Amino acid sequence: MKVNQIDVFSDMKVSDLIEQFDDSGVLGAGRVGRACNLLADMIQDEDMSVFMSLGGPLIPGGMRNIVSKMIKEGHVDLIVASGANITHDLVEAFGGAHYRHEGKDDEELNEEGIGRIADINVGSDDFTIFETEIINIFEKISKEKKVVSIQELLFEIGLLVEDENSFVATAARNDVPIFAPGLIDSMMGLQLWIFTQDHDFTISAVGDMPLLSDIVFESEKVGAILLGGGLTKHYTLASNVIKGGLDAAIQVTMDRPEAGSLGGAPLEEAKSWAKARCGSNLVSVVGDVTVIMPLIYVGALDKIKSD
Repeated sequence: MKVNQIDVFSDMKVSDLIEQFDDSGVLGAGRVGRACNLLADMIQDEDMSVFMSLGGPLIPGGMRNIVSKMIKEGHVDLIVASGANITHDLVEAFGGAHYRHEGKDDEELNEEGIGRIADINVGSDDFTIFETEIINIFEKISKEKKVVSIQELLFEIGLLVEDENSFVATAARNDVPIFAPGLIDSMMGLQLWIFTQDHDFTISAVGDMPLLSDIVFESEKVGAILLGGGLTKHYTLASNVIKGGLDAAIQVTMDRPEAGSLGGAPLEEAKSWAKARCGSNLVSVVGDVTVIMPLIYVGALDKIKSD
């Protein structure tokens, strides 16, 4: 089959461009086109539960509203997030913000109380507000429960957050569970540890497993949207090994495979571990999630509308 050359024109819709990508069928453009088609199929398959993992600085990087929209629209059934993405979601929910980096020297930023994430800045004042608010929430939850799983903790936090754009709050209100196996490795985890020093309050990591395994076993099929690599990707994959692996998955990452890391591993490698089924539909896209995922999702939404 020959390669179809990509055409562009004025007033072109994103979905038109994605269709051109799909018709070209090669390199990154072809992968984006196939990922868009697969995402549309996953969303429309009533027998498929869709898991989404959030690794890397996706919330500071501008993906917050997209994640919340996917939850509201019923396009995601379960989320595995890094503690950092949860923390940064709550920073904004409590009135803080993330700012574009203005090129200042990092030692100068340190003096001004500003932390840098690539070209994103966040101020210590915003984290001070976060720390105060999250401790208040811990106080409320600990009065009712002494031992909670990480997922239960995030659910209870979500119910107490008043921000329609918060993915933590949106997930709680739409009964979409959030799992965060690396929660302690974040500013929220630090505040949680400090709080438990003088409060009778225990977080059970293994307490998440009964609900997670129930969801996997009760799902006829499971598809995954793996954004970034690392722990969140592996936890999503590994949670499905108990039932033979994922039926479909999309991976968007900038990690490379040569070093043998899971983050850069092609999805096909997961078949050898039974984390993805033999015969499963898998698409890996190498690129920046904050660029690729909005394109894929907009294209999928238009495709669903057309269907």
